[in-house]
Amino acid sequence: MTALSSPAGPSTSAHAAAARRRRRRITLIGWTFILPNFLGFAALTLVPVIGALAVSFTQWDSYSTPRWTGLDNFRRMWDDDNFWTALQNTCYYALGHIPLTLIVSLGLAVLLNQKLRGVKILRTAFFFPYVTSLVAVAVVWNMLLSPDVGPVNQFLHSLGVAHPPGWTTSTDWAMPALIVASVWRDMGYYMVLFLAGLQTVPAELYEAARMDGAGAWRRFWHVTLPCLRPTTFFVLVMLTVSSFKVFDLVQVMTEGGPGRSTLVLSQLIFREGIVQGRFGYSSAISLALFVICLVITVVQFQFQRRAER
Repeated sequence: MTALSSPAGPSTSAHAAAARRRRRRITLIGWTFILPNFLGFAALTLVPVIGALAVSFTQWDSYSTPRWTGLDNFRRMWDDDNFWTALQNTCYYALGHIPLTLIVSLGLAVLLNQKLRGVKILRTAFFFPYVTSLVAVAVVWNMLLSPDVGPVNQFLHSLGVAHPPGWTTSTDWAMPALIVASVWRDMGYYMVLFLAGLQTVPAELYEAARMDGAGAWRRFWHVTLPCLRPTTFFVLVMLTVSSFKVFDLVQVMTEGGPGRSTLVLSQLIFREGIVQGRFGYSSAISLALFVICLVITVVQFQFQRRAER
């Protein structure tokens, strides 16, 4: 028995050592893929976020030494009317941008998932605004929505509307104009995500629904939407974060005006930090925006978990 079992010892240990080397090699290969992206994330995102957190408790204008002020910036933010106006406008924009973009992009995805002539050209055409220069998009929409010579108001005049909206020059219509322009720009990107999700829906489910006598609407409601739940959740999270972080389109089209009707949190952060040089207060607003996005995202994840149960 001893003679038979003695050769198995070295063989087993050699096999275990080879398995450990193989695992180390696989782990090393994995790190080589992850490390460049992680280093970029750490240098361009993680370190600045930690730095902004520290600066939010100081008074700093980038020229002098930061002076610790504790919670003074947050008390000032609580009493700042501009902050609450910007938060209200940001929520207004998000409540318009998120559902409209979700509905339009899903509708386009369902439509362009059919076997239509020229469907690839249509997909490209709807996606093209997303990769177009945002400055060009803003300039074109400002021209389209010009109160005096814009094609939109000229069309409304032809329909008999005597006093069409002032759009970006009106405190009541500036934010809806921004929402429309933003939906037009973003819908192509989220359409592509929904198209990818639709490709994973098994055709057998649609066939079974047809055999049960389900019409197009019931197939969409009971087959398409449930199968698109993971994609819809991802799109919803992405839309929420991007809506609360909106800056570029607002800055180019309205610069927060008229008055403060389109002032959003990201623009207030830009004004306080870059324009006014109050980096401590600007960082405090940035931290508040981060907490808002984090809380909303966590709530969305909780709802998604409950829905999956």
